[in-house]
Amino acid sequence: MIMESIQPILEAASQATSAVKALSADQKSAFLRQIASAVLENETQILAENQRDLDRMDRNDPKYDRLLLSPERLQGLADGIIAVSELPDPTGKILSSRVLPNGLRVEKKTVALGVVGVIYESRPNVTLDVAALSIQSGNVCLLRGGSDAEYTNKILVSMIQSVLESAGADKNIVQLLPTDRKHVPELLTATRYVDILIPRGSQSLIDFVRDHAKVPVIETGAGVCHTYVEQTADLDKAARIVHNAKTSRPSVCNALDTVLVDRQVAPEFLGRVSPSLQAANVEIFADERAHEILDKLEYPYLQRATPSDFGREFLDFKCSVKVVDDFEEALGHIRQYSSKHSECIVSEDAEKAERFLNLVDAAAVYANASTRFTDGGEFGLGAEIGISTQKLHARGPFALEKLVTEKWYIIGDGQVR
Repeated sequence: MIMESIQPILEAASQATSAVKALSADQKSAFLRQIASAVLENETQILAENQRDLDRMDRNDPKYDRLLLSPERLQGLADGIIAVSELPDPTGKILSSRVLPNGLRVEKKTVALGVVGVIYESRPNVTLDVAALSIQSGNVCLLRGGSDAEYTNKILVSMIQSVLESAGADKNIVQLLPTDRKHVPELLTATRYVDILIPRGSQSLIDFVRDHAKVPVIETGAGVCHTYVEQTADLDKAARIVHNAKTSRPSVCNALDTVLVDRQVAPEFLGRVSPSLQAANVEIFADERAHEILDKLEYPYLQRATPSDFGREFLDFKCSVKVVDDFEEALGHIRQYSSKHSECIVSEDAEKAERFLNLVDAAAVYANASTRFTDGGEFGLGAEIGISTQKLHARGPFALEKLVTEKWYIIGDGQVR
């Protein structure tokens, strides 16, 4: 059946906010444990639907890995849901409380945001993460996944709704929107029903939502992540960090995109890191000085960098490399090209490392560790909706603690002004 409008879904979501607010912390945690169990119990069906999506995608597409589910990934997702269920309910916390001279008691408490709309691409893990975080924080979620993950998302949301219904809860606490793009403008302008929108995906998707939405938007930005190998770095340590940040899972936003290396150590460092990058078939886009070094090393997957190769999110087994003269040039390059997601320095100079951490403007800054750790689960937050690169409301992993806002409670006994 072709849906002409998502108005009924929006209305159902708005009405479901009362139902989710009525749930106790124990009930919400219990729902999540049941959802985690359902993921594992329905593994065969979920993987079969996921394969239907995968069969429609080119295996060389960087989004293929994001779309792919496996028994191991499903176990990880179930574990993440359990981790969220064990986190404290973020709502109902008293932030301040006082009695005014006139006897009015004034309190400020945390409350759920309401209806959270999430627009994302090719990542069925987002479906489970957002649903879990929304339920635990007392929010309703509207999920608008991409058409390339349509079959996977449908079975996941159907499974979640079955858990809610079997427990007597409103299934509309979690809803999946149709993938037809004609409905996107209706969602972006649904100020009466939707309290906040969160785009998660490519920069073009994020830009489109930000430019066209009337509903408030929290951006989970693209990751253009740098690792700067400073001249005092332990080069073996630096090589391990760069290899991990680039090759462990290149299709995600916290993966390495650009290596900056001080000229004093560039030949030795590139000599140490190039064998492991070559073994992973990493294509390198090198500036003139880096190209000269790598060419002498006979690196087989070597290209000359163009200006567009810096500030580029590769999402693939590709990266750019630039040789810099000093610390200040590295800072200037990051300032110009960073997406303010995750940035790293590898250095044994404690003072320079501290300066880097303080001066670089990013949601997550690292000294001597892979940027791949920028993740809600790795930070002990259970799961995340995405990595926010903006500065208002949420920055970094946008997780359970940020799915709330504030509300003032004023209790009196007949006072008038």
